[in-house]
Amino acid sequence: MAESKRLLILSSPPFVSEGETIERVMWRVNLVLLPALAWGVWSFGLDALRVAASCVASCVLAEAAAQRIMQRPVTVSDGSAVVTGILLAFNLPPGIPTWMTVVGSVAAIAIAKQAFGGLGFNIFNPALIGRAFLLASYPVPMTSWRPYGACDGVTCATPLGIIKEKLALPLPSYADMFLGRTGGCIGETSTLLLLAGALYLLWRRDITWHAPASFLGCLAIASRLSGRDPAFAVLAGGAVLGALFMATDMVTVPLSWKGRLIFGAGCGCITAVIRSAKGRAASAASWARRSFAAATICIALVILRVFFTLPMRFFKSLRLGIDYLPCPALRRSLSQKRQVLHAWLSPDRPKLSGLSW
Repeated sequence: MAESKRLLILSSPPFVSEGETIERVMWRVNLVLLPALAWGVWSFGLDALRVAASCVASCVLAEAAAQRIMQRPVTVSDGSAVVTGILLAFNLPPGIPTWMTVVGSVAAIAIAKQAFGGLGFNIFNPALIGRAFLLASYPVPMTSWRPYGACDGVTCATPLGIIKEKLALPLPSYADMFLGRTGGCIGETSTLLLLAGALYLLWRRDITWHAPASFLGCLAIASRLSGRDPAFAVLAGGAVLGALFMATDMVTVPLSWKGRLIFGAGCGCITAVIRSAKGRAASAASWARRSFAAATICIALVILRVFFTLPMRFFKSLRLGIDYLPCPALRRSLSQKRQVLHAWLSPDRPKLSGLSW
């Protein structure tokens, strides 16, 4: 016993634990999303519940199957697949067929998450990739909306659609858009409930204010500069949902507060540019292509902001991933590029003569 007390125990940081786990955080996110989901069911009928249930079930089953096939531990109990299913359902219209929700869920989990190594390794937001996949593949069902309070197949134009297509219809009031009395996707209509859930996560320190504030702020400023109503631009569409629950994704969000401000500002500006882009207003396929282009630009910006906003000590950890690559030539090439990047971003910044990408 005396000899065991003299042993030096080595472990990796962090050394102070707050008792938080992935399961607790993910199930808290699921909890705060339930009021907005309930409002979607109240607004659009049982079809909204059908879409949400099928997305959640498909995401959970797809994650379990993918982890079994890849011989990894099955971790569906952590709640991350449920979060992906709910967020995917929030981005879908209530009248979409069930088989399409299954396709989108499999694309979100198998392609955008498990193909990269699972939770914590994905560079894309799985729910957004699932929506982008469905929007590019099935643009007509993905752009067929129901009015508030309609539980049948009646379709309507969203607030943004009224402006884009220049329809002779009255625009909803700010109060209607804030409370959720408009048409649209299942989970994007009620700004009040989304904001309440985000405030709870902010109070629990699960998210920070930097990305949502810069997202909505830059969207409002860009809309004002283009001659549009900034309040309408923020409340209409899925801007609030994207700012509060997509831009704050705990895996893909930047680690530093500067990176989060830049990331949110980029998302807000790109959203404003896409909304003001000229073209055939009634062409859903055109909007699908533009959304795909915006997603590609955002991912490129995310990769760049990693190198310009991370503290210097994090660049040393790049060696860990490079050492496990299977190709020796690729390991040597990336190792040299890591040294170049580290030297270029160092405070001394020596001249890099003879080294190039």
